[in-house]
Amino acid sequence: MSINVVDKIDDLVNVDHVLVSVSDKTGLETFIPRLVEVNPSIRFFSTGGTYNRIKEILGPEADDRLTPVSDYTGQPETQGGLVKTLDFKIYLGLLTETYNEDHQGDLRRTGAVPIDMVVVNLYPFKETVAKPDVTVEGARGNIDIGGPCMIRASAKNFIRVASVVDPADYDTILTHMAENGGGTRHGLRFELARKAFNHTAAYDRAIADYLDACALQDIQTPYAYERI
Repeated sequence: MSINVVDKIDDLVNVDHVLVSVSDKTGLETFIPRLVEVNPSIRFFSTGGTYNRIKEILGPEADDRLTPVSDYTGQPETQGGLVKTLDFKIYLGLLTETYNEDHQGDLRRTGAVPIDMVVVNLYPFKETVAKPDVTVEGARGNIDIGGPCMIRASAKNFIRVASVVDPADYDTILTHMAENGGGTRHGLRFELARKAFNHTAAYDRAIADYLDACALQDIQTPYAYERI
């Protein structure tokens, strides 16, 4: 098994393509327009309710600047938004390395673009299971799959991609980008990656702790079994 070893990266990466898919939409109304201010050529890809919110924020500019993920990938969202971002083109865009010619060839072959920033926060699992009337099925439905995958992929590729998981960081990121011509530097991307992996670790820990506390009867009660 060969391991891909990177020995050349860019300190400064221009943020041209941003993927946004958030449960908590706090701060988008200022974050999105200010991203446009610091980089007038920026493009957004988004899903579901986040797409609708960004379209509302951008107004007439949305037609030229905002693309539904389903249009980009060529795959419609599944029923209830069950699968939205788990697609080859998305992860190629997240994991590709600038100075890997094979990666660049894959981008050209698929018509994909490198994604320079991911803005993701997760389904509210802890808040859901804290409710006194929560059911196992309600908890299960709030286990996020696509969000953690995007966070992990972008954080792994901190040599090129900024992984943004906390709205409280929006101002810091915007100030940094304004000072760096609309781009992010390696040090910021690394700090964001550390926060991102801590975020997904805490999320998985909360799920594991909840399931550990469930008795077998708890996980059987909500369902009618098909008897064979």
